[in-house]
Amino acid sequence: MQRVVEPEILDQLAPDDPRALRARRDLRRVNALMFQDIIVARTLLKYCPAPPRVFVDLGSGDGTFILKVARRLAKRWRNVELVIVDQADAVAEETRAAFAALSWKVNVEVANVFSFMESTRRSDIDVMTANMFLHHFPEADLVRLLAKAAQVTPLFVVGELRRTRFVREAGRHMWLLGGGDVICYDGRVSARAAFIGKELSALWPQHSGWQTHERAVGPWTHVFVAQREDGAAGVD
Repeated sequence: MQRVVEPEILDQLAPDDPRALRARRDLRRVNALMFQDIIVARTLLKYCPAPPRVFVDLGSGDGTFILKVARRLAKRWRNVELVIVDQADAVAEETRAAFAALSWKVNVEVANVFSFMESTRRSDIDVMTANMFLHHFPEADLVRLLAKAAQVTPLFVVGELRRTRFVREAGRHMWLLGGGDVICYDGRVSARAAFIGKELSALWPQHSGWQTHERAVGPWTHVFVAQREDGAAGVD
C-alpha cells in the first residue's frame, strides 16, 4: 500500500470546538488501547536512561498523552523541563498542575512545528518526541522536519501507526468503540498515511554520527528512534 497523506478534520477545528473535544477524548481511548504511552515510555528509558534537561514534544495537542508518558517516567526522570509544541494552546490547568506534581516544569510553545524548529536556539534539548504526529506530513515536509530535528536534539523518538490492512480496517470501524464522526474519518486517513518498514530511517539525514532504529511494536504501533552517537546536542 502506497502512503497517502490527506487533511484530517481535527487539525482544522478550534481547540474548544465540541467536535474537537470529543475527538481528543476518542484519541485518548485509542492511545490507551494501543498501549502507546507504555511503548513510548519504555523506548525513552531504553535510549535515555538519565533525566534530560529539556524534553520537547511536537504536536502535543492537549498534553494528556505526554502526561501519561511522564507519569511512567517520573520515578527516574525528575526536574525535567517539558516544552509542548502545538499550533494552539489546548493544555488545561489541571494538566499543567499534574505535571507540576511530578516536579516537571511545562512550557507551551504555540507555533507551527517548522517555525519552532527553525527559530529555536536552545542547545540543551536532550530528547524530542512526536506521537501520532509525523503521519500528517508528506515526504518532502518529513525530510525537512527530520533534518531540523537532527540539528537540535541528540535523540528523536517517534510513536506512530503501522500502515497495514489490519490497522486500516480498524480505523474504518472506530464507531464500534463509540467514536464520533471526527475520529471515524481521521482514523481512516491516519491509517493510509502511517509507516512501515524503514521508511523514516530512509528520510533521516544520511550522514555519519547517527544510529536509527525502526520497528513494529504489537499490531498497531510503529516506532522510530534516531540517536546521535556522541550524545551531543546543539543548534547548527
